[in-house]
Amino acid sequence: MSERLIVHVPLDQGRDYDIVIGRGLLDEAGARIAALGGRAAAIVTDDTVAALYSERVRDALEAAGLRSGIVSVTPGEASKSYATFAQVCDGLLGHRIERGDLVVALGGGVVGDLAGFAAASLRRGVRFVQAPTSLLAQVDSSVGGKTGINSPLGKNLIGAFHQPRLVLADTGTLDTLSAREMRAGYAEVAKYGLINDSGFFDWCETNWSGIFSGGPERDEAVAICCRSKAGVVVRDEREDGERALLNLGHTFGHALERLTGYDSARLVHGEGVAIGMALAFRFSARLGLCPGQDAGRVANHLALAGLPTRLAQVPGGCGDASALLDAMAQDKKVREGRLTFILARGIGRSFIAPGIDAADVRAFLDDELRDV
Repeated sequence: MSERLIVHVPLDQGRDYDIVIGRGLLDEAGARIAALGGRAAAIVTDDTVAALYSERVRDALEAAGLRSGIVSVTPGEASKSYATFAQVCDGLLGHRIERGDLVVALGGGVVGDLAGFAAASLRRGVRFVQAPTSLLAQVDSSVGGKTGINSPLGKNLIGAFHQPRLVLADTGTLDTLSAREMRAGYAEVAKYGLINDSGFFDWCETNWSGIFSGGPERDEAVAICCRSKAGVVVRDEREDGERALLNLGHTFGHALERLTGYDSARLVHGEGVAIGMALAFRFSARLGLCPGQDAGRVANHLALAGLPTRLAQVPGGCGDASALLDAMAQDKKVREGRLTFILARGIGRSFIAPGIDAADVRAFLDDELRDV
C-alpha cells in the first residue's frame, strides 16, 4: 500500500474534512465512508467509470455494513443538465437515501458537480463524499464545495455551495485515463503555479512527465494543488473575493465550451482552460501588465504537455469576437454587466481585474483569431 497523503480542510461549524491521496484508496472506501456514520451510501457515477470501479466500491461499502446502490449517467459535459439532474435525484430517492445517509460521487468533474448538487438538493441536503477518478477532479473540482449544472445560457449557472464530508483521491485510477484526459487535467495542475506559486510552476516544468507516467510526482502534485485550493477555500468559501483567482483561464475557457456546445469530441474543459490561460497571459502582456516572455513561457509549457494554446486549435472553430464576447457575458464573474477577468503581472502573480473594457477584449480577440 502506498503512503497516504492527507490534506485537511479546516472549515468552521464542524464542516472540516480530509482529502486523502494515494493509490488503492477505493478499496478502503467502505471503511472510511462507514466511519462518517449513516446506514446507506449510494454511488453516482457515469457509464464509463461504472464499468471500471462501481462494483468494487459498492462491494467495499456493503462489506462495511452500508446499504448501497448505483445511479449511472451518460459520460460527458452534456450530462450537467436539468434532465440528468432530475434523473440522479430520482435515482437516489429510489435507493431510499435519507437525511442521515451519504451520496458518493465516483467519477470526474461532471459526476462530482452533478452528484454534489443532487446531494445539496435531496431532502434539502444530504452529506456526500467525493471519490474523483480524473486528474482534473482530483486537483480541483472535488475540493471546495462548488456543485452545479449548466444552462443553455452558460456553464455552472445553476448550483449550490455544498462541501463534501471526505475526498478520496485514488491516484491509481488515473492509470486508466486516456492521454487526452490526463493532459486536460494537467491544465488545472499548472494553473496553481500560475496563480500564486511560481516555484510550483518551476517544479512542473521539471517534473510534469512524472505526473503523466504515474511516478511519485503524481501524488505530490495532487497534494500540492489540493493544499493550495484548500487554503483559498477556507479564506473565501463562497467566492466573494480571492477564490475567483481559481478561475484563471476560465472566462475564456467557459466561453469556448459554450460555443462548441459542450461537445467533448471538440473540446473538453481542461483544453478550454489551457487556451484560456494562454490567452489571459497574452492579454495581460498586451495591456502592459505582464512580461511577454512570461506569456511565452506559459504557452510553451502547456504546448509541451500536449495542450492547445490558440483559438485556431479549437476543432470546427469558435466563432468570431462578437460570439466570444456574448458567451463571456454570461460568466459568473460578470458584475453589473461588466466583464471581470483573472489577469497576471507575471507567473505566480495573478490578480482579479474587474471592469475590463470590452473594446480592448474585442480588439485582442480579433488579433488572436487572425493568428493562425
